[in-house]
Amino acid sequence: MNDRIFLSFPHLGGNEMQYINEAFRDSWVVPLGPNVDEFERRLAAYLHTADVVALSAGTAALHLGLVELGVSAGDEVLCQSFTFAASANPVKYQGARPVFVDSEPDTWNMCPEALERAITDRKRVTGRYPKAIVVVHLYGMPAKMDEIMSIARRYGIPVLEDAAEALGSSYKGTMCGTIGDFGALSFNGNKIITTSGGGALICPSSEAASHVKFLSTQAREPRPYYYHKEIGYNYRLSNICAGIGCGQMEVLEQRVARRRAIHTLYAQGLKGIDGISVHCEPTADAISNHWLTTILLDDSVPYSPEDLRLALDAAGIESRRLWRPMHMQPVFADAPFYGDGCSEHLFQRGLCLPSGSILTDIDIARVVDTITNFHSKH
Repeated sequence: MNDRIFLSFPHLGGNEMQYINEAFRDSWVVPLGPNVDEFERRLAAYLHTADVVALSAGTAALHLGLVELGVSAGDEVLCQSFTFAASANPVKYQGARPVFVDSEPDTWNMCPEALERAITDRKRVTGRYPKAIVVVHLYGMPAKMDEIMSIARRYGIPVLEDAAEALGSSYKGTMCGTIGDFGALSFNGNKIITTSGGGALICPSSEAASHVKFLSTQAREPRPYYYHKEIGYNYRLSNICAGIGCGQMEVLEQRVARRRAIHTLYAQGLKGIDGISVHCEPTADAISNHWLTTILLDDSVPYSPEDLRLALDAAGIESRRLWRPMHMQPVFADAPFYGDGCSEHLFQRGLCLPSGSILTDIDIARVVDTITNFHSKH
């Protein structure tokens, strides 16, 4: 049997062990150190920004972003519904209430019209505006940030970009994660680059970055004994994991280029199949890293995405259903939702294809052939 093709397998560059060995040699096996500093510097240079804080997870970055924006118990936070749970869970960490906003069909990200409708209606219902907006660049596809930021500024609501899947994506020449007030990145094992686990918060100023570092190291005051005036968190990235990140930064541009090339192979290979479409950038304003290539099956196709997923799995190919929207999750059953069913339709008709940069052209051809053969039988 052919080797199994995974959805998004880690892809090392070769120099990661150099940084790890240096950390062991110098006993920097703690949540700070030269690798952390260097990883932050390289991220900031790549993103054309100044202040990036390396953290233990993308979820930690989103959480501290909300903390920095002053979200607290009793507040409401507008959050994209079509996303992974980590986009919404930190809202609950703060004792706040998520209010979910539907997607639009071009980018599959937060719908500006639904966003403004949610803002004005929450003001009518609660007497005040939501505290923050969490917008996601899903699967690496940039959201309609001009429209979203214009609405946010009109009502004085700050924006936290969830760019966990979008390192290397850009909108009108600006890197995703650097457009809003704060931006969160993820370096989980399945992302464009990995630190095993890890994340980062992109901050608007050196003062904000310093405070995030302070909070992420348990908010210990600079005294000769332990003294705390704020609630802190154990969220700093370890020097060992940051060493992996330093090695990964050396190959980041290659990894983004390969994911984009894989997307092109899928688009070319599947274009002749009636009823299956590959999701592409809707305009030249957006450049996606195509972290995962995704497809939609229109209603004329006589099988479901789950049928296709199972067929791929039987052929030794891992695929994944699109995210089930947060407003459809039992844990958020009581949260308000504003939309027209776009994200529900995407969930019901979409599938993620194997897209890891470690995959070869032959691997992608095998996926395409499997889909083509399955389609022809139906």
